Order: sequence, then C-alpha cells, then structure tokens
Amino acid sequence: MLSKEERQRMMNVHIETGHRYPSIKINTIYCSASTIRSLLSPSRGQTQDFIDLVMEMREHEVRKYTLRDTPIFTCIRGSIGEVLATLG
Repeated sequence: MLSKEERQRMMNVHIETGHRYPSIKINTIYCSASTIRSLLSPSRGQTQDFIDLVMEMREHEVRKYTLRDTPIFTCIRGSIGEVLATLG
C-alpha cells in the first residue's frame, strides 16, 4: 500500500548497505511481481562480512514489510577432501 517512491526509498537504504560490503556479491532474483529473493555470496574467508551485512539489513525499515522470512544457510565451498578435513 506504500507509494512507489516510498518503497524505493526503503530499498535504496538496503542497496547502499550492500555496497559497503564489497566482498559480498548480491544477485537479486524476482520470483513474481511481489516476491524478491536475493542470493548473497561472500568471497572466500569473508563469512564475517556476510553475517554483518545480513544482521545490519535485518534492522532496516523495509523489514517491517516482510511477511515471511527465509532461513539463511551459510557454508564454505570446498573440494570433498577440504570438507572432510574440516570434520577433524
């Protein structure tokens, strides 16, 4: 029910925040006219930046308009050998 300008203002805050984390690549996917999904991908070794970005964005005004939140899953990409080595 918000105007296009008001929605854009809130999203601009979201976008500006993302630009402060250059180690995170953001790909936005429009699933439908009312649904937007983002895939956030941190560079190797930058998982703390990812966590900081997500936590900061959760404080934004636009979040008041989130009907249903999607769980966030994080992992580190590696070969099977690297993954098994992290298990000890």
